[in-house]
Amino acid sequence: MNLGIKLLVAEDDPNLGTILKAYLTQKGYTVVWVKDGGEALSAFDNEDVDACLLDVMMPVKDGFAVAKEIRRIDKKVPILFLTAKNLEADKLKGFEVGADDYITKPFSMEELLARINATMRRSLSEDRIDKNVFRIGSFTFDYVHQTLTIGDKSQRLTAKECDLLRMFAINFGQLVDRNTTLQRVWGDDSYFAARSMDVYITKLRKYLKADPTVEIVNVHGVGFKLTTKE
Repeated sequence: MNLGIKLLVAEDDPNLGTILKAYLTQKGYTVVWVKDGGEALSAFDNEDVDACLLDVMMPVKDGFAVAKEIRRIDKKVPILFLTAKNLEADKLKGFEVGADDYITKPFSMEELLARINATMRRSLSEDRIDKNVFRIGSFTFDYVHQTLTIGDKSQRLTAKECDLLRMFAINFGQLVDRNTTLQRVWGDDSYFAARSMDVYITKLRKYLKADPTVEIVNVHGVGFKLTTKE
């Protein structure tokens, strides 16, 4: 359950930080590790991260202050707090500043991974409730504005490219029947429509190369599946 996800880990303990980065990287996540609150905000500004793991007690700015700043910029990015504190007041403060979850040290790596995976599943599900904006790996696909964006690069899509990509995105991870796609996007399943669709899929694959974890899989003679490599 990594889906090409990039995590910002803010942890000032060098031993724990090293362990977290090694473990989460081994599990398929991309990890940006910083050692204080100032570095955390700088990394959030400069890296296209999908979730944040923030230690509460950090130099420069504590985790609560960092979370407040992040929430001013991004209302939806998942935030999990890592802390040695187990006081109810601290937990409540964490949720008040916008935390999605809270894990108390010491914790097992398996528990942390389960919390991250659960939080990301909720986040991805919420993203897909809006059927016009989708997260696809590191991309944001805006159907209404016809854009496919990764980092600071945005690709303008044609109406047909948008219709095709939206159908794949709505059915993310699931096989989409070839003839059904032709009928819904092209209005017929003739030979010429099928050739046209193949051309458009080639174009979409070219755009999606910017994130090597994203792929449109061709299931020969059946259809296509938009997915991410584990």
